Amino acid sequence: MKTKTSLRTALAAAFFVALLGFRLAGAAGAPEPDRPPNILFIFTDDHGDQAISAYGGSLNETPNLDRLAREGMLFRNCYVTNSICGPSRAVILTGKHSRLNGFLRNGMTFDGAQQTFPKILRARGYQTAVIGKWHLGSAPAGFDHSEILIGQGPYYNPPMLLDGERVEHTGYTTDIVTDKALAWLRTGRDPDKPFMLMCQHKAPHRNWQPSPAHLAMYDDSLIPEPATLFDDYATRGTAAHDEWELYDLAEDPDELRNLFDDPAYASVVSDMKAELERLREHYRVPEDTLPMQDL
Repeated sequence: MKTKTSLRTALAAAFFVALLGFRLAGAAGAPEPDRPPNILFIFTDDHGDQAISAYGGSLNETPNLDRLAREGMLFRNCYVTNSICGPSRAVILTGKHSRLNGFLRNGMTFDGAQQTFPKILRARGYQTAVIGKWHLGSAPAGFDHSEILIGQGPYYNPPMLLDGERVEHTGYTTDIVTDKALAWLRTGRDPDKPFMLMCQHKAPHRNWQPSPAHLAMYDDSLIPEPATLFDDYATRGTAAHDEWELYDLAEDPDELRNLFDDPAYASVVSDMKAELERLREHYRVPEDTLPMQDL
């Protein structure tokens, strides 16, 4: 997509990351002091703060994300090194700026030979897995298990690569990614080892295609347009004029409106809300097990 606007810069191809250090196995008791915490990393794509009620967004309600914010951390000053989809993933994996990890833009191939945090955890006894969107061009490295979408992946009936082998699936991609994450947590891992699972959703990346369960959820809702939707950039700096490509709003005023005000976006976020609830409910941890503020 070529269209870029001021509203997309903060969270363009962005993510909401939930890093949960729960000792999920045997959660009824207190965590063992000498046992490394389990890590569940939840990644959503193009998830604007306007669609997270913890940030005051009025587009919809996200109680499970809000609970993570309430019991853990809520970042109000957070900057990204590269907000584009694939490059942001490379930065997270390596901890390096794009010029150092070599993945500067979508369409490139990530060098999986370099050091990444899953490799470090694996070398220290963790069992590692990535399930969902990868979008880095190369095969995942540093994981004991991988089940990834091919490229961007579709919203329906996604083919996936299971440890490199193509497998066809029928259903809604957000549901399938959650199902596979839960299946690996339940039966696919060694319960005697700490784990790190990256559960990486395609949603709510455009083009927005909700599940049948939420297809008509916002049919009767009026979603307000942002005040800056039709900004003419008259007061913007040189970089904005030189680098950002805008549609001619006089000829195509609905293009930007569709980017931000399509009820389908809110519906896709609602699908994400339901899937996070499934993960949370299955691995509910007593309050005295490991307080989120200790992470």
